[in-house]
Amino acid sequence: MKIKHAIYSILIAIPLTTLAQDAPPVIHLWPNGAPGFESRKDIPEAGTSAMLKSVDNPSLTVFLPPKEKASGAAVIICPGGGFFQLTFVDEGTAAAKFLNNIGVAAFVLKYRLPRVTNSVYTMTNPREDGLRAMRLVRSRASEWGIDTSRIGMVGFSAGGEVISMVAFGETAGITNAPDPIDQVSARPDFIAEIYPGGGGIPQVLPKNAPPAFLLVANDDRSHANGVLKLFALYFNADIPVEIHGFTKGGHAFGMGTRSRLTTIKGWPELLADWMGDNNILNPAAPGKGVK
Repeated sequence: MKIKHAIYSILIAIPLTTLAQDAPPVIHLWPNGAPGFESRKDIPEAGTSAMLKSVDNPSLTVFLPPKEKASGAAVIICPGGGFFQLTFVDEGTAAAKFLNNIGVAAFVLKYRLPRVTNSVYTMTNPREDGLRAMRLVRSRASEWGIDTSRIGMVGFSAGGEVISMVAFGETAGITNAPDPIDQVSARPDFIAEIYPGGGGIPQVLPKNAPPAFLLVANDDRSHANGVLKLFALYFNADIPVEIHGFTKGGHAFGMGTRSRLTTIKGWPELLADWMGDNNILNPAAPGKGVK
């Protein structure tokens, strides 16, 4: 009986060990917690693994592609959720797995949520998290086999607003900052905003705005207006941009897997094609963003 019990214990332990090994690593943006909010770093996240309701210690969940597929490109993914929650699976880990499959390293950002009831945060905090995420990934690029000039951001809904706040603001490294990570540039080399909110869109696009991929459904009226405004800014500034507007789809369709619409189901391939056509996926091409 003891032998049978021992064998049974081993059989049970094997899948548990495998699961532990498969869990993606999580890296907090600041070792001691977010500046000014260090005392909150040990507050547990609320909600579920699929839908987070609070974040006090912002982090990146790391998804690396198989070595034989790795292109050297990387993306920081910003899930949506209206700044009162984070749609972490449908607009986070699902996107990371798709990107891994085309050879892109993916880092899903858990940023702070200023619209949670009684939140202590403001809209400056998710921007700070986005800037720090870009700097952190770029500073550790060699560790993950990443080309420092092919690091972009992909955001959904409110996550698109985080990208706008990062990409269209000041992104230069902070000279003589005590933390070496803060000395690194936070400028994304390319961005993709999927049904983004209108926050963070400037009146005039900065000259160093990164090339952009924009996507929205026509029946998502409030978000479509913001996308059209952003497209016009890019067009008038003569900075590379691609836009896709679907007749139907509504809002928050994520990676399209839950939709019955063929166009929505296939939209991720449009992003992959754009990245491929613009040398983002090609390690032999000049590595300075979209060409």
